[in-house]
Amino acid sequence: MSRFPKVPLAAAACLAASLAIAEPLGIGRVALPEEVAAWDIDVRPDGQGLPVGSGSVADGEVIFAEQCAACHGDFAEGLDRWPELAGGQDSLNSVNPIKTVGSYWPYGSTVFDYIKRAMPFGNAQSLSDDEVYALTAFLYHMNDLVDADFALSNENFTAIALPNADGFIDDPRPDTRTLAIAEPCMRDCKASVEITKRAAVLDVTPSDEKNPSASID
Repeated sequence: MSRFPKVPLAAAACLAASLAIAEPLGIGRVALPEEVAAWDIDVRPDGQGLPVGSGSVADGEVIFAEQCAACHGDFAEGLDRWPELAGGQDSLNSVNPIKTVGSYWPYGSTVFDYIKRAMPFGNAQSLSDDEVYALTAFLYHMNDLVDADFALSNENFTAIALPNADGFIDDPRPDTRTLAIAEPCMRDCKASVEITKRAAVLDVTPSDEKNPSASID
């Protein structure tokens, strides 16, 4: 016998009472326009959402040295395990691709949006719009996309195309029909199991007589 025989009845009574409430509960309020604007800071590839402003490569170099170089290096080359932001061109098909603004990122809006939203690390959203434009311009310059005297603004933002813009495709899955998947095999699926490839990095694939150099120590 249950120790709490009346719990289901109590739950049903609470549900019935909540459904019977016709008036608002008076919880919360409508967001103020300035509160909505504070959250609505995303920038799209076509430039929608860009704030009015501008920043030069020269200004961006100064800001980068003060706000970003401690992690990303003076020339955006990356320090320790912090990511590189420049270089890596023609490396995506290599064993060790270097994914930077100039080699991998598809749109400048991604650069601008990420800096504005999340950088500098530990002090996010502390940069002005002009500073974000300047930092984006500096990163363009470090990736040989613009000259040293270039200034980026909301007026010319979409005129700068990143090299890997065509390396991405739209995801069609929401419009793709569901494929019929057979019941997965869970036991004795193959007569024998053999290792046909090994990890490029040691200490990943267990060692054996044929591959004594690999280790799991």
